Order: sequence, then structure tokens, then C-alpha cells
Amino acid sequence: MEKKITLGIDLGTSNSAVTLCDIEAGETRVVDVTQILASSRIGEKDTLPSALYLPHANEFSAEAVKLPWHGEEASKQIVGSFAREHGAQVPDRLVTSAKSWLSNLHMDPQSAILPWGSELTDEKVSPFEASRLYLEHLKEGVLYAERRAGREWNLDECQVVLTVPASFDEVARKLTADAAEAAGFSEVVLLEEPQAAFYAWTDRAGSDWRTQVKAGDIVLVCDVGGGTADFSLIAVSDDGSGNLDLERISVGEHILLGGDNMDLALAYTLQAKLEEEGRELDDWQFLALVHTASQAKLALFSKEELAEAPIAVPSRGSGLFAGTISTTLERSVLEAVVVDGFFALTQIDEMPEEDGGAALQEFGLPYAADAVVSKHLARFLKRSLENVKASESMRQLVGADEALLAGAYLQPSAILFNGGVFKATAIRERVLKLLASWNRGTAPRELEGFQPDLAVSKGAATYGRSRVSGQGIRIRSGTARSYYIGLEASRPAVPGFKPPVKAVCVVPQGMEEGSSHTLSDRQFGLVVGKPAVFRFFASEIRGGDTPGQIVANAEKALDETSKLEITLPPMDGIPAGQPIPVNLQSVVTELGNLELWMQHTASEQRWKVEFQVRME
Repeated sequence: MEKKITLGIDLGTSNSAVTLCDIEAGETRVVDVTQILASSRIGEKDTLPSALYLPHANEFSAEAVKLPWHGEEASKQIVGSFAREHGAQVPDRLVTSAKSWLSNLHMDPQSAILPWGSELTDEKVSPFEASRLYLEHLKEGVLYAERRAGREWNLDECQVVLTVPASFDEVARKLTADAAEAAGFSEVVLLEEPQAAFYAWTDRAGSDWRTQVKAGDIVLVCDVGGGTADFSLIAVSDDGSGNLDLERISVGEHILLGGDNMDLALAYTLQAKLEEEGRELDDWQFLALVHTASQAKLALFSKEELAEAPIAVPSRGSGLFAGTISTTLERSVLEAVVVDGFFALTQIDEMPEEDGGAALQEFGLPYAADAVVSKHLARFLKRSLENVKASESMRQLVGADEALLAGAYLQPSAILFNGGVFKATAIRERVLKLLASWNRGTAPRELEGFQPDLAVSKGAATYGRSRVSGQGIRIRSGTARSYYIGLEASRPAVPGFKPPVKAVCVVPQGMEEGSSHTLSDRQFGLVVGKPAVFRFFASEIRGGDTPGQIVANAEKALDETSKLEITLPPMDGIPAGQPIPVNLQSVVTELGNLELWMQHTASEQRWKVEFQVRME
């Protein structure tokens, strides 16, 4: 069916938003999302807080929390503004950061584990289910708000573009797409958030964007939101006819470090202040303090004339104000904790500290061990240089300036900020000062048109319009990493010596959706009919590796992502366990899923395994 509209959906860690592009009318607008604003009060806001509240069975009347599209049924869960505001008072029933749990390597994202640390039992939900509920609410809330405005839309005529962090692995990406499908969306296209922010910037700047960047520029998209710090580099080049080409050349690691960490740090600081005054907080009150500290942080950063913001923490079971513990968050404390703490003026050679090494740790989200964003940015830029130097095509892409490649890091010439953290002028100024300190006092140009809350959804809608119409700029990207399959060496056994594990590159960095590679000039032995192990590896810094390239010591040179033990169907006439000759074919589907096919060289029989990119 012909696509008449595109929906750009930013499923954020803290807030979500939707932008609609009416292709026929040539109109793009952020859509207000209908949601519960307070008990018995429905309204619209341009963002939907990514918060889910699980009310007690008798906590609200059916009318108090009923949504228009639910008919006569009361809402079993509450999503959005009221969920976040009310949940701050009852934090053990509040689900937040579901997006971060989707990417947790060590938890099943479809297990009912949220709210994490809550004493609730059968009422908990999974990160996948929370994401589905957010997406379902966005869908229904947008359609309802549009219907009230006299516009009726058929989702079958809609191209949906859903954004994900650039650093999401393929499992987290697929889970996000599956949650969207379960929420009632179809044919969802995934787009990396930093790219979406860049598309939004070009759309807002119009043709003027070509005057703000030039061939040879390297643009750092610095995206720090509620739960993640996401870095990408986009190279600008000349296509030979005077037009500018764009290619994403580097993506950072998945770093759970953002506004949530800052809120937690402020809460610990305020807790210490209260304890010095002789006032103790229990665990429940501390959770409430985290939410209250977040609100105070936003107030101070948004109103520079304020010297302090009030903090009020209720006591469990108290009346509206009875038993409330009050204090204040001073601006000096905010800047010391957030600006100086998270964005310290570190040196380019200062790397993030590793885990402390304790044998037992409190289990939860795998937050970054080092809270200094500056160090993670330095590590990203140094690794980006290593990645570009490994690829001749990328070396040419960034230009012939050998001084650029001879430095300690890949130096960006322009920067585009994104994410709610950068709404604070003080933080943006600090990052520019940091980058200048690494470059003999010269900071990159800050690209004009920063839209911290809505850029990602706007850029997603812009990309969707371009995808449907075939017109507009496109950022070349493809897979953010190279992927490899482990190989067992074919050599005589030697007592006491274990040969290093080899690996063959099957998906080169930058391989685009809808493409495939077949290694037809080399045969491999495949074990079928008995249990065998596939070892999967990846790398973010080997941009020059090509399909079929062998890495001699995979365990040292690559990151092992998982092992998969599987028994492939046997082949007639071949004893179980006897290796058979196959060619390898890697496929990146239109949805971005990675598949590995193994084709028998002497027949039509073949086997498939999906890439596993998480440790079990």
C-alpha cells in the first residue's frame, strides 16, 4: 500500500516523542500525545515520559485512570506524565529505564523483572513488555489526538521509523522492532539516534546546512540522554560533482551513562547532607529522592536566575505533607556534581577506569564503572582514529591531511549536540571547552539548530519521508561493527599446547541492510548431526577487514560476544560429526538482522544460524 505519512518515533529512556510527516501535504509536525496528566484528568503533551506505574488494585477508581481508547475499561497500567509524577511518591511501583534493560547482556529482557528491586511479585513486567506498552500508548495517543483535530489516519499507509541508540547491539535492535510490532506497528524501520538528530538538523537548516559544513569535515554527534552516552562520527566528503556526501564512520560503545546517573549522584549528595543534619532516609525514600533531585536539576538548568531548588521527600504512609523531609539543591552543588563531576576537564590520554574488581557486586543495570563522560569521549575518539587508519577507504574519506591521522585521536571539526542533558548551556559549554583543551585551544564549530527534546523524532520522520519519496540526503552507514565466526585450527594436536582460535570475517563494518556476501572461493568444514559450538566475535575498530579475512588470534584481537551450542540437521549418507564442505554466506536483512548461511558445496542443502551478539 502506498505510504501517505511517516511517523518518526523516539523511544527514549526518559521521554518519548512522535513526529508525523504528511507526505501529500508536505507538512511535518510534532504530534501531541494524549495521556493521563493527573487523577481524572486527560490531556496532551509533546512528549510522553517513558515511565510506567503499576497501580494497586484498589488505588484508583476506574474513571480516574481511564484512557479514551480503552472504552469502559480502566487502565491496568499508567504510562506517561502521571505515571512519573505519582510514581515518584510510590517508587516501588514505578518502572523506568526499560530501554536500558533491553540492552542488558545478562538478563532476559522478556522476564518480568521491573520495577527492579521492588518487592512486588506477580505485578512486575518485563523490559520488553514495558517498551511495548510505551509504543502502544504512543500509537493510540497520537491517533486519538489527531482524530480530535479532524485527521483520521490508516497505519497501513504509514511508514514507521523507530530510533535506537547507535550503540545498541543487534539483539536490542531486534527486541525494539519486535516490541513495535507487538504494539500494532508494521514494517518498522530502525534508525540510529545520532543519525536522526543529524537529519533533523539538516531539515531545520534547509539548504543552509551545506554552508555550515564542508567537504573534509568530521562531525561529532554527541548524544547524552537519560540513560546512555552515544557518540557517532559523520564524515563529509565531495562526491566529485560539487555535492556533499555523508557517511557514518564510527560508533561508540554502549555506555549506560547519562541523566539517570546524574540524578543518582545528586541524590547521594543530598542524602549525605540530610544525614549530617541527623535525618535518615530509608530505601523507599531514597528512590523518591532520586526523582525529586531530577526535577530540581531540570529547574536549575532551565532557569539560570535560580540559586537553589526545593527538595521534598514524603514519608511512606504519611498524609499529603505530614512527615515530609525537606531540603534544597544549591546551584553550586549542582555544578560541582554534574558539570565538574561528569564533564571534568581531563586529558585526552585519560581513559575510563575499569570495574573495581570486587568478586560480588550488587546486580542491576551494567552502568559505566567510570562516571566521567569526558574520559569515554576521549576513548571513543582514540578508537575512531584506530578504526579509520585500519580502512583505506575511510582514510581517503576523511581527507588527505596526514596530520589528522598522525595525532592521538580523530579530531572532529564540528559538533552537533543531542539529548536532554545538553539542554543545559553550562554542559554544552563545558564539552566545547574540553574539546578545545585537546586541540591547542581550538574548539569544533557548534552546529546551529540544536533541539534536545524533539530532534530525534523529527529526524526519524524526515528520514522516513526521504525513504518513501526517494528524495533528500542519506547518510551511508550499514553495520556499526565487523562480525566474525570462530574457526578451529586444522593442525596436529600437540600435548600441552592449545592453538589460538582463528576467526573469519563474515560481515564487514558498514555492510548495508538488504545485502549479502558469499565466500565462494574458500571451503569450510561444517559439523552436522551432533552438538557443535559456534563462537561469535565482533570489532568496532577493524574497519578495514573484508569478508573472508582471517584473524589469527581472535581471542586477543576481537571481542567475543557469545557462544551458541546447536545440533544442525544431519545430511543423508554422511556420518554424524563428520565435517562436510560448505561455503559461507552472510546476510543483513532489510530489518537489520544478521544471518549466516552454510551452503553444501556439492548439493542444494544449506543450514542457517542467526548471529548471536550477546554472551549467555
